[in-house]
Amino acid sequence: MSRRAPSDNREVDPRVNGWMRQAVAVAAASQPHPNPRVGAVVLNPGGDEVSAAFHEAPGTPHAEVLALRAAGSAAPGSTVVTTLEPCSHHGRTPPCTDALIDAGVTRVIIGATDPDVRVAGSGIAKLRAAGIDVIAGILEDEVIAADPGYFHHRRTGRPRFRVKLAATLDGQIAASDGTSQWITSAAARDDAHQLRAVADAVVVGAGTIRADNPLLDVRVDSFSGRQPRPVVIAGDGPLPTERRLYERDPVIYAPRPLETGVSTEVVVAAGPDGVDLAAVAKDLADRGILEVLVDGGPTLATSFVKGGLADEITLYFGAKLAVGTGLPMLTGPFATLADAMGVEILEVMKLGSDIRIDARPLIDSPPQGGPA
Repeated sequence: MSRRAPSDNREVDPRVNGWMRQAVAVAAASQPHPNPRVGAVVLNPGGDEVSAAFHEAPGTPHAEVLALRAAGSAAPGSTVVTTLEPCSHHGRTPPCTDALIDAGVTRVIIGATDPDVRVAGSGIAKLRAAGIDVIAGILEDEVIAADPGYFHHRRTGRPRFRVKLAATLDGQIAASDGTSQWITSAAARDDAHQLRAVADAVVVGAGTIRADNPLLDVRVDSFSGRQPRPVVIAGDGPLPTERRLYERDPVIYAPRPLETGVSTEVVVAAGPDGVDLAAVAKDLADRGILEVLVDGGPTLATSFVKGGLADEITLYFGAKLAVGTGLPMLTGPFATLADAMGVEILEVMKLGSDIRIDARPLIDSPPQGGPA
């Protein structure tokens, strides 16, 4: 059965979805932020894979170029399937459009148009002007979902923030005495480390640093990629001088100059009532950090949610009832039901004995950050 290309309503080969999913799977191995996560597959005229590659890191050849090199003499007359529109500008590497044209490629199948203003359709136009058949918009939603931080950053100018919390079924993240290990099962904790694995940075508050002495690294046996950058949102109080985190080159945001007693980077981002999270978001974006996991306590989580910076919320509920009030998931008064924030439930899944819920806050006109 044939299908139609979203970009121009043409009937196309029914195998295009399968080819694009191959390219998405290839891209999953890459961690190139602030560059996009891209996978490319070269197909012979019969539709069989000749070569595949992903973009490894900024400043290195892009996925299309690597795939064409691997294809060698099979590149002329081939079809290239790429998750993202090929770049058409000179950056740290030459344009991928030039490489495709010079290689004699017959057709290019594209998942998503690049939202970067330097590309944004110009790559497609250049390929078509060179006589290459271009089919765009194949499984675009799946391509975007495979690299949400990149698309979010290019469209908004700031990183994508995921707020993560773990609690009992009745919403308590810790007991009154501060104990919280372990509310969730090993399966849920392993899953949470997968969230860290795809993040460029992990953010916690000063309270977490004092109480838990965390490393904020990915601790999964199968993980061998780049560790996320630790980020601390500090208050006016002093931070401990000896913490494991300091060995991992954290960046610390504070409302005023802060002496840590160790060689760590402290950025002053003062707001009316603490750290200005909007300024933090801008600074992280300037550092090439596009995907951020907020993994602190209820005060920090509340600041991101109420500040309109929580793009997605992941809640883990352990198979336990607190049957009382210890430390709730979020802080502050809840005076009336009209104050409740609507959310879109994106997914609900069972992890061992626990439950994971992914949700997106529904805010008509969210403020651009708030104090923490």
